[in-house]
Amino acid sequence: MQLAQLNVARLLAPIDSPQLADFVARLDEINALAERSPGFVWRFEGDAREGSTSAPGDADLIINLSVWASSEALFDYVYRSAHKSVMTRRREWFAKAADMHMVLWWVPAGHRPGMAEAMARLAELNANGASPAAFSFREAFDAEGQPLGRRVLTTTE
Repeated sequence: MQLAQLNVARLLAPIDSPQLADFVARLDEINALAERSPGFVWRFEGDAREGSTSAPGDADLIINLSVWASSEALFDYVYRSAHKSVMTRRREWFAKAADMHMVLWWVPAGHRPGMAEAMARLAELNANGASPAAFSFREAFDAEGQPLGRRVLTTTE
């Protein structure tokens, strides 16, 4: 099994605006960092600058969809790499989400989730809370569906 993740974010301004210039300038760097990170398997390849990473029917909602070898590999990339420096500035670029904006779920090795599958998992998490079908780092499940317990993220993670 491998770990799929979807992350969505609502832009505070158009993607080509001066407000998002720093974010856009780092896209290639951060995508390349993900691709060379231990445990990286696959990512949906689109370009936010061209609108190909926006959610269907909602150009202001950008998406990131990827697959990782393990939850530890994804966690290390998100919170223990240069990606974290982008995360610290997210409030400058993205609206605060009212609901969960990231969802994790296990997929068979080699499976590449599509956008409809990923958005359905996010809807599942928001409607019903964490379960083996849709969860977060804070309430995670292993590939066998067993709870891993609540993980509290600290400022060092």
